[in-house]
Amino acid sequence: MPVNIKHKVYEQLAQTKLLPLYTATDLDYLAKVEEILLENDVPLIEVTFRSDLAAEAIKRLSESGKLMVGAGTVRTLAEAKIAVENGAQFVVSPAVVPSVIEYCLEQEMPVFPGTATPRDIQSAAEYGINVVKFFPADIYGGLKAINALSGPFYDIKFLPTGGINEENFVEYLDNPHVIGVGGSFILSEKVIMEDNGEKMKQILQTLVKKIK
Repeated sequence: MPVNIKHKVYEQLAQTKLLPLYTATDLDYLAKVEEILLENDVPLIEVTFRSDLAAEAIKRLSESGKLMVGAGTVRTLAEAKIAVENGAQFVVSPAVVPSVIEYCLEQEMPVFPGTATPRDIQSAAEYGINVVKFFPADIYGGLKAINALSGPFYDIKFLPTGGINEENFVEYLDNPHVIGVGGSFILSEKVIMEDNGEKMKQILQTLVKKIK
């Protein structure tokens, strides 16, 4: 059964075009994270399982209902289940992980498997998935690769991450095969910690203005 690209998560990503990738090491900054995102009309966040605070961060960010909170770096079925139990609305993986994909589809939840090769993309497509993560984008050929892959995979949209930054993200977004871009350059806990988010607000505001 094809994944419904009309799902609100896909629609919001296509509209916002930015998917902030966030690794939480201090839960005290989550309120500021929500404030910064909402002030800049970026109601999406991918909280990565790169720290042991991921589940709690997903739970707390989901509580207000103002953000679409997803789980990133999901490599196992156990992590996918923990993410869902704590309120995640979508899942992002660094690779094609069959158990994670199958679980998410059972939950009717958007899942973005990480792809880099025609084999990866075909594997995702066989599950009916038509929006995939392209990772790491810079190492696997960037826009040149996306354009080439979009020949045979004309019905697939790409979410490139890895090597995307403030200097090149607009070029990616101008590509018709790209639904949005992801990365920690959009939202960084480290930068928020510098001055309680003031610098981060300005950075995100500048990124958003470049899109409009």
